[in-house]
Amino acid sequence: MNPNFITRRNFAQLSIAAGLFSFLPPGHTKSNVNGKLLIIGGAEDRQNERVILKKFIELSGGNQAKLKFILAASSEPSSVWSSYSNVFKNLGATNVEPIALLSREDAYNPDVVSNLLTADGIFMTGGDQSRLMAELWETPAFRAIHQVFHLNGICIAGTSAGAAVMSRQMIAQGQAPIITQKDVVSFDIGLGLVSMAIIDQHFSQRRRLTRLLSALAQRPDLLGVGIDENTGLVITVNESIEVIGDGSVTILDGREMISNYEEIEAKEKLELLGVKMHLLPSGSSYNVNAYREEEKRVASLLNAIKYLVLPGPARM
Repeated sequence: MNPNFITRRNFAQLSIAAGLFSFLPPGHTKSNVNGKLLIIGGAEDRQNERVILKKFIELSGGNQAKLKFILAASSEPSSVWSSYSNVFKNLGATNVEPIALLSREDAYNPDVVSNLLTADGIFMTGGDQSRLMAELWETPAFRAIHQVFHLNGICIAGTSAGAAVMSRQMIAQGQAPIITQKDVVSFDIGLGLVSMAIIDQHFSQRRRLTRLLSALAQRPDLLGVGIDENTGLVITVNESIEVIGDGSVTILDGREMISNYEEIEAKEKLELLGVKMHLLPSGSSYNVNAYREEEKRVASLLNAIKYLVLPGPARM
């Protein structure tokens, strides 16, 4: 094995650690409420029990909460909005509204920014994550999302493409090969609300384990998090995780992994030794402050969760 992967890993860890220092603008103070993320693996139930969508209402403050919807990832925002607005009104939410953000120009509109700043909960729908980030990246709307999350402690939810953008290192595209190969995914920059993990969605249904392992080989300093369809991962910053819905969440931890990444060419087979995998079905919940370090049964998992619940830097 070529030991150069250690150099690559250390460089990435130092780069990310430097980004963890969040600086608040003058005059802003942090809320005492930790922000919450509801990261959904796509295809969430909108007709039957609607457990995940009910959870979004709950995390945002109840039926009176101001729920704002970002539809920019979708190629058919009108039909997507019609579906979600009907569902949430049927669930008793009284204040649901789409954000008029369908282009990069919209992301500079002061009315759009003001609307985001009044939100109790923000929901990002599915579609194309690269389209969504092309419209949001480093705009006033982007900074408003960070402000209400980091300072106000609101809930931000995303499904499918809206889930992919939660992480700083975002999977932009890439097929899931039958055999785990080098460089089958390409990355782009996401919102960075989750800084220490790569998010993948539709995980079991689209057999994306090999894809996420390939991503992990490129960035062994990060966790890989795969979320099944109709499944939600609730992250309370610096505190806990909870899995809801029908499926499971898979956490891959390659921080102590040995690989042949530096020795092979793109699309050649990867050797990955020492990858830790945690499979958390619906109903699983862990609070990192509720376990003692000596509890060996969950020590490895808790170590990963402590990494996962770290907030990304506040970009305001």
